[in-house]
Amino acid sequence: MRKEIIINETSNEIRTAITEDGGLAEFFAQTPEKDRMVGDIYLGKVARVMPGIRAAFIDIGLKRDGFLHFSDIGSSLNEYSSLIGDDSDVDTDDEGEPETEAVVAQHAVGSRRPQRIEPGDGSRPGQGRAQRRGAQLNGVHLESGQDIIVQVTKEPVANKGVRVTSEVSLPGRFLVLLPFDGKIGVSKKIVNFREKRRLRRIVHGMLPDGFGVIIRTVAEGQSEDALKADLRRLMETWKEIEQTVKSEKPPALLYKDLSTTSSVIRDLFNSEVARVVVDSKKLYRDITAYVRGASPEMIDRIEAYRGNEPIFDAFGIEKELQTAFSRKVPLKSGGYIIIEQTEAMVVVDVNSGRYAARQEQELNSLKTDLEAAREVVRQLRLRDIGGIVVVDFIDLDDERNKKKVYDELRKEFRKDRAKFTVLPMTEFGLVQITRQRVRQGFMKSFSEPCPRCGGSGMVLSKNTVLNQIERWIKRFRTDHRTFRLTLRVNPSVAEYLHEGTISRFTKLSLKHFIRLKLESDPALAAHDFRFILPRDGKDITSEYKGT
Repeated sequence: MRKEIIINETSNEIRTAITEDGGLAEFFAQTPEKDRMVGDIYLGKVARVMPGIRAAFIDIGLKRDGFLHFSDIGSSLNEYSSLIGDDSDVDTDDEGEPETEAVVAQHAVGSRRPQRIEPGDGSRPGQGRAQRRGAQLNGVHLESGQDIIVQVTKEPVANKGVRVTSEVSLPGRFLVLLPFDGKIGVSKKIVNFREKRRLRRIVHGMLPDGFGVIIRTVAEGQSEDALKADLRRLMETWKEIEQTVKSEKPPALLYKDLSTTSSVIRDLFNSEVARVVVDSKKLYRDITAYVRGASPEMIDRIEAYRGNEPIFDAFGIEKELQTAFSRKVPLKSGGYIIIEQTEAMVVVDVNSGRYAARQEQELNSLKTDLEAAREVVRQLRLRDIGGIVVVDFIDLDDERNKKKVYDELRKEFRKDRAKFTVLPMTEFGLVQITRQRVRQGFMKSFSEPCPRCGGSGMVLSKNTVLNQIERWIKRFRTDHRTFRLTLRVNPSVAEYLHEGTISRFTKLSLKHFIRLKLESDPALAAHDFRFILPRDGKDITSEYKGT
């Protein structure tokens, strides 16, 4: 599989595309309004502890408090507490064997298995007995007002704040530094046993006491000097964080991770990438300087784009991005998939289209489903869709064919860096998928709800709006003696009310013995209306709106 990284810079946006065999697989965009937060480390303060949901909310200076689940609190909490001068008496019990094989999760942050901690009673004077008991019953010692160091693992989504972990890590080119954690993990993607042992031996000999690391996939085949240089840079960064902690008061930003573009180069520019093409002279110089210091043997894979055609047009990326904004995605066979976003999950419907009439039904359905399986995974990666996904495939009768579709999905998901779970196809042809959500999905990042329909994709019919207006007038007439009102509606509704030899508007006024003045207001949604008292201009719509 040939992979390429294409980077395009405009005056207020940097777009990064990752292609696989010429097709767009992943897409990232960096704008001033949407700053990347995953990997940032904060000195925060516990705003409130919620034992009932096994979580705490941490004030880190953002609009919404960060969400810290108890499973994201590791055994190193007491070491961090001592670093920030917290005098809480917390005893930890690090039981169980640590994972010897670790994979750095998306953006290389917070990917390790959480450990169970059993703290003792470190309560402070004045703390309520119920709160102390609740925190201990859940195996976590946290209290409101306590200082804590946390790292962002998930971007804010909709009305939810960022998700954070107390097990911070610092990602480098070859290593991920784990402060206060003595484990040495190796990426599962390094399959050579001798290479794993070599890397472990090198790292073990140079790692300071009390620190751990995860050896990343790109470290395979690297020299001892390269690993030492990467560790030295990480240790210098951590020492700067320690100094910042001593001088700052919460909430405070202790460490800002790399920008989206820089993190893509750090995390994804490996031996599988044939080349990186950049259309910005400044970015080209910055990337070249970084790679020259971290992986000089890959410097010749970085190219400056010199074509006259826009770079995304030249590589066919712009056209593929358009499908990412569409709910309907065509398949090469003539079928298509429909992607619908709901509040709780994403639903994908597979349709055979004109391909249905060409061959025997079971074989035709299998071919369409296999093609759809590949496209569904590609779209999930491209749109960065996380959470629960349900795919409604075309019905298959043969259980062996159902398994082929399931196996195809799992094979395609192996290309995905996000964690995933795929369940076998049900008797109704449904496949349930969960995919790790790290940041807000593509669509929500680049769009906003329609002001007319509120994001539903549908609006009330004009006749329904007319019925709502009439019901409002009935409520109004039951306890109000005013006979004059101004009615403001959307221009399309106003036109509908004026239709007919005797207009609907006239019939409405005569029926309820009320004199109405009709005004068009383009600012109003098609389903909305306003009733105004003429004498003082007061809007009384909500008083008789009903439920």
